[in-house]
This record gives sequence, C-alpha cells and structure tokens, in this order.
Amino acid sequence: MEIHPDCERILLSEGDIRKRVVELGRQISLDYAGKELMAVGILKGAMIFLADLVRNITVPTRLDFMAVSSYGLSAYSSGEVRILKDLDQSVEGCHVLIVEDIVDTGLTLNYLLGNLKSRGPASVKLCALLDKPSRRVLPVEIDYNGFTIPDEFVVGYGLDYNERYRNLPQIMVLSPRVYKKGE
Repeated sequence: MEIHPDCERILLSEGDIRKRVVELGRQISLDYAGKELMAVGILKGAMIFLADLVRNITVPTRLDFMAVSSYGLSAYSSGEVRILKDLDQSVEGCHVLIVEDIVDTGLTLNYLLGNLKSRGPASVKLCALLDKPSRRVLPVEIDYNGFTIPDEFVVGYGLDYNERYRNLPQIMVLSPRVYKKGE
C-alpha cells in the first residue's frame, strides 16, 4: 500500500475497512430482520461507506441523503450545524439508520438525531465508520461503530480535507503541514 505524499501513515487498510463493513452489514441485517430499513447517508463523507455497507445488508433497504455542515472549509468544527440538503422521503413510521463517516465532537450528530427523531420514525439508530471519542463535546450513542480512532486528522474512504482525498481507498492520517497552513 502506498502512502499519499500529503499523509503521514495508513491508519486503516482497505482490507481492514472491507472486513469491518461486511461485519456491520451482517449485524444490521440480523437486527432488522423482518423489517424494512431506510438508510440515510450523510453527504458527502459517508457516500463510499454507505455504498459498501448497503451492499452487505440483506433486508429491504431504501436510501436517502442529507447534507449537513458544521465545518465549512475548515479543519475544525464551527459548532453551528446547518442542513444543506434535507431528505427527499418522509421518515414517519420508518426504521431509520443514519450512516455517517465519523463522529467527532458530537455536535452534528446530536443535532441530526434530534431532528430526525422529531419526524415520527419507528426508530432511529446510528452507524458510524469512525468514532473519535476524545473530541466529544456532546454525548452520542453509536449503535454500529466501525472503528474507534485516536485524535488525528484522517482522510480517505470518503473523508476529506477541503474536498480532497475522498478517493483514497484506505484511511490515512493527514500531515499537519497540509491542514495547518489552511487555518
């Protein structure tokens, strides 16, 4: 595996990610057996994870997307959450699974969970590829957690910095020299 020149090291390999996504899909399928699921991908970061995850879920699954922002073009959360794109479908009476790339401070997910629960779904659960609990400001319950990671700036497999690096097949630690100059 080749390390991108803007990155320090590979944190999670393509194989590690693939194996964990299969495990998550299997567990979600067991937990939702006999039910229809609405998977809500949080754009743009979760798109690759969502695509791989739903291919490993065996129960009937509808897809929808939301785009929210608390970062803008910065490396750090502003603390203000805005919905940039709302759902196209109603979640009333649905079993909703929010699919997110990373849970960091918890500000975005805390807002999103409250917002979706207020719309009358049968249930709302959260599946996150990455959890960075050392940065948590607000508590967030992750029902399906891919990996717990240290407090490092990561990119790849959908995660970006300034809209770059999403296409990397592994998750890598971005060199501080890249994001510190953009602050």
